[in-house]
Amino acid sequence: MTVVVSACLLGTRCTYKGGDNLNDAVISFLHGKEVIPLCPETLGGLPTPRTPAEIRGEIVVAKDGRNVDSYYRDGVRQALEMLEGKVIDLAILQPRSPSCGVKQIYDGSFSHTLVPGMGVFAAALKKRGIRVIEPSDLP
Repeated sequence: MTVVVSACLLGTRCTYKGGDNLNDAVISFLHGKEVIPLCPETLGGLPTPRTPAEIRGEIVVAKDGRNVDSYYRDGVRQALEMLEGKVIDLAILQPRSPSCGVKQIYDGSFSHTLVPGMGVFAAALKKRGIRVIEPSDLP
C-alpha cells in the first residue's frame, strides 16, 4: 500500500507556525507501508514559518491580505508531478489546512470560522480518484 501523507503529520517542521503536527496514530498506521510525505506549501516556495493563509472564495490569501494562491497552486502542481506514474492507495492529510483540509477549511475571514470544503491539494488528489482522509478517519 502506498500512502501520501502531509509531512507535518510525520514530524516535519513545516507548519505555518514553524512546528509540526506529529500524529502517533498516523505513524502507527503507516508501519509497513510505502509512505510519500509531502508539504505542498513548502514545495510551492513558501517559507517556514509563514503568514497564515485561508481560502477566500477560490483564492488562497494570507492574513496580511496578500494573494498567495500561486504558491499553493504551484506546490500542488509539483506534488502531483512527484506522484506521476505511482499508484496511490490513500492520502492522509492535515485537517483544516488551505492545502490539505479534507472535510473543513477556514472561511477566509481569519475569524477561526470553519466551513465545509477542501484544501487545494486535497481537492486535486480527490479529483484524480485518490481517497483522502484525515487522521481521525483512521481505523
